[in-house]
Amino acid sequence: MPFDSGRPEMNAEEFRLLRDFVYAYCGILVRDDMKYVMQRRLWPRLEALGLNDFASYYRYLRFDAQRRAELDTAIEALTTHETYFFREPRQLKAFSQEVLPVLERRNARLRRLRLWSAGCSSGEEAYTLAMLLKESGRFEGWDVEVHGSDISRRVLAAARQGEYGPSALRATSAEQLARYFTQIGPNRVRVREDIRAWVTFGHHNLQDTEHGTSSPRVDAVFCRNVLIYFDTPARQRVLKLLYDRLVPGGYLMLGHSENLINLSADFELVHLRGDLVYRRPELGGWNP
Repeated sequence: MPFDSGRPEMNAEEFRLLRDFVYAYCGILVRDDMKYVMQRRLWPRLEALGLNDFASYYRYLRFDAQRRAELDTAIEALTTHETYFFREPRQLKAFSQEVLPVLERRNARLRRLRLWSAGCSSGEEAYTLAMLLKESGRFEGWDVEVHGSDISRRVLAAARQGEYGPSALRATSAEQLARYFTQIGPNRVRVREDIRAWVTFGHHNLQDTEHGTSSPRVDAVFCRNVLIYFDTPARQRVLKLLYDRLVPGGYLMLGHSENLINLSADFELVHLRGDLVYRRPELGGWNP
């Protein structure tokens, strides 16, 4: 439905209310200088709902029976989901060559491995991790799960579908393309079934610290380029959550532009030959 008289402007009070509401829900901080970005990205939502101003939209998010679904849609509009297969290859190489052998030795008795791609977007990272596990040849016959989570149900639906185009594959070699994907169209591929069998996806708001507390702990977490959306207190809550979900000695991989300085002293910095990663300290001090 078109607006009655042009697109509405978001005033300062409406921006404050919407910004604080989004932050309280998921910890995403919309900076003061992003008022016009927020306004532009939420215009389509007002138009779709037949609302003529942002105050009405705020009331809709607070009180309407469909508020929860609309809040998820608003979060999707305010965030980006840029990712692709085999992103940040130096870190992935270090993980494959130096971390996976450690996890294989540590878990050899149980023959079980759990990885978590936190903020997985449309699934490229989670599938990439499963491909690395497959390529290592270390975990055939093991109980393996790579779990991807995101706050956006839209990108999770795409992740579960497992079908991708050229943009997602821009760092994928021809050999990897042939090994891990099935061609389904001129510019479209699907992740091979044996890779998909190791990967699950689920909805998770990383600011919901109670979510998943009864789930099994994981051996490694990839949470890359996710903390950038949060302010310091929200980042610290996410890091506490990741720490609690890791087994002692479990690894945390952040984006290369991210670090834990002034955020958390819980993790130790590990100097691999090919990269720097973080680790939850071992109980008893065993540090392979």
